[in-house]
Amino acid sequence: MSGSACSGNSELRPRRGGVIGLFQRDYLVRMINQMTEAMGQIVGLRRQMKQEEALQIIDDLLDKRFRLSGRLIRSLSEEELIKVMTTNGLVERENVAAIAYLLKQEALLRQDLGKEAESYELHVRALKLFLGLALLKEEPELLSLQEQIEEQLELLSAYELPAPAKRLIMSWHEAEGHYDQMENVLYELYEDRACTKGELAAAYERLLRLDDEALLAGRLSRDEVEASLAALTVKEA
Repeated sequence: MSGSACSGNSELRPRRGGVIGLFQRDYLVRMINQMTEAMGQIVGLRRQMKQEEALQIIDDLLDKRFRLSGRLIRSLSEEELIKVMTTNGLVERENVAAIAYLLKQEALLRQDLGKEAESYELHVRALKLFLGLALLKEEPELLSLQEQIEEQLELLSAYELPAPAKRLIMSWHEAEGHYDQMENVLYELYEDRACTKGELAAAYERLLRLDDEALLAGRLSRDEVEASLAALTVKEA
């Protein structure tokens, strides 16, 4: 899952009028209310230093709320999970967002308990799920993807991220018009040998197809992009 992929609408949102649409909307509202209540309970228990109780709530929700077992949810990759939670081409965006948020809260709780390695893995998983939804243009009503992504990036800022996560971050920055940050992550991938010179050149060529106003809004100038592309050509020669 990379790049600014296709858009779609969640099966949880009404796509047509009548009884079916009303039923879907009622289900969505109830689901959001239930998850919002559960999220508040988890956050509250963490503030009371009752991490184990909060972790039990998360385990129960992952086991009973999403038609998949908690074990299966944890074993699937982020891309696989989104595919499993897609029916007839429609992503269950609210469910995926809720799972990502629960994994994020579990990461915070495990960090409180001194389990840094487990916390890191969970934070990365949550970030990748949020990014996956954002790149599919599947914005849930439950939470703001942009806020969650920015918060996850801040929480993970002290850590080296795996290349697949960096690719999603790069694609997200490009989709959001953060071209300077896109370039930074792209060069990290290149330096990590997780990105070829051809991919680097192709990214600069995409940027050059944008107008000057868009580039400047993304904190890059056409001269900078052209100079970077030219430097790559010189190195090849």
